[in-house]
Parts: sequence; C-alpha cells; structure tokens
Amino acid sequence: MVGRMRTIEGERCVAEGAAWLAAREPRFAKALEAAAPLALRSAPGGFDQLLRAIVGQQVSVASARAVWGRLEAAGLTSESAVLAAPDEALRLAGLSRQKTRYARALAAEGVDYAALPGLPTEEVVRRLVRVPGIGVWTAEIYAMFALGRADAFAAGDMALQEGARLLFELPERPKEGPLRRMAEAWSPWRGVAARILWGHYHVAKAREGVL
Repeated sequence: MVGRMRTIEGERCVAEGAAWLAAREPRFAKALEAAAPLALRSAPGGFDQLLRAIVGQQVSVASARAVWGRLEAAGLTSESAVLAAPDEALRLAGLSRQKTRYARALAAEGVDYAALPGLPTEEVVRRLVRVPGIGVWTAEIYAMFALGRADAFAAGDMALQEGARLLFELPERPKEGPLRRMAEAWSPWRGVAARILWGHYHVAKAREGVL
C-alpha cells in the first residue's frame, strides 16, 4: 500500500525504509551501522494487544509480564472474559482499580478490530483514544506494530525522544510536538525511522552501561 496506508509486511520492507532514510539523512546511515539489523517488531492485532498496553502502563517490563502471565493463566485476556469476571478476579491477577476500569471499558467498547486495517492511521488513533485508558501513544504504537503502518510514529515515546536527542545532538530531549514536526521529513517511512531511533537509543545506553 502507498502513502500513510503503506504497511510493513516483513524484514524486506524495514530494509527498504531504512535504505530510503539513510540516503536522505546521513545520521540515519551512521546509526544503522551500529543498530542494524532493525527489529521487525510486528504483533497480532486485537483486544489482547490493547489490554497488554493497559497492563504495561507505568510499571516495569518485568511487572507487566508477570501480570499478563496471571491474566493468561486465569483466562482473562478476551473481551467476554474481562466483562464477565468480578473485579476481585482482575485485582488478584494484578490489575489496579484504575486498570480494572480501563480493561472493562476497552472490553465494552466493542472496537471493530477487523475494520482498523482499512482505515487511515489518523482515524485509527481517533477511534482508539475514545476508550478510557487508551492515549495517543498507545494508539500510535498499535498502528505501528499491530497494523504495521510504515508511516506511523509515536512522537510521545520518551525513548524515541531521547534517541532523537542523541542522534541529532540536540541540546535537550524534544517534546512530542517538536519531534512530530521533525519527523515529517521522514515520511513515508516514519515507522522505520522510529525503529532506527530506538535502536540508536539502546546502543547508546548500552555503551553507557545503562542497559
């Protein structure tokens, strides 16, 4: 697909986008020397992916995995199961009171996940952020990895912001608005640019002994 509906369907697509970006921005080419090969990072779409995002909000990766494991073990990863379960069951699995409310709201929303691949990214984000607990960052991450949108870009992601600061030697980490404007030059491959920035961030932090 073309334009903002272009999808990443495999590692070859990621490589195509990386080559396009490297040809236009020497700093991307430099980052790729250390960060390549870039991760595909695709994920199946659907309710459980957004529920995973809710589970992972404001907790460590290890904690999120532990909670998700308990939800899976209890059979609480589908819309019908979340709606039918008492609050106590969700709380025992590790969801806070607020996340329990968010999980129920998502399950009750009746998102037409099958329709999302045919919608522009902006419309996907608009529909998803109507759900309590789903913000722009979560919706854009869903578009990037569950829908494979090549031009989606989660400008509110702090690791992306820090990766941009490091790669472009900016005086400070750019906020969401400035980074979104900066990323306009990387269209129609902003999703691949994000992968490069994430890769550069992890390489830089590993050299610092942070990761």
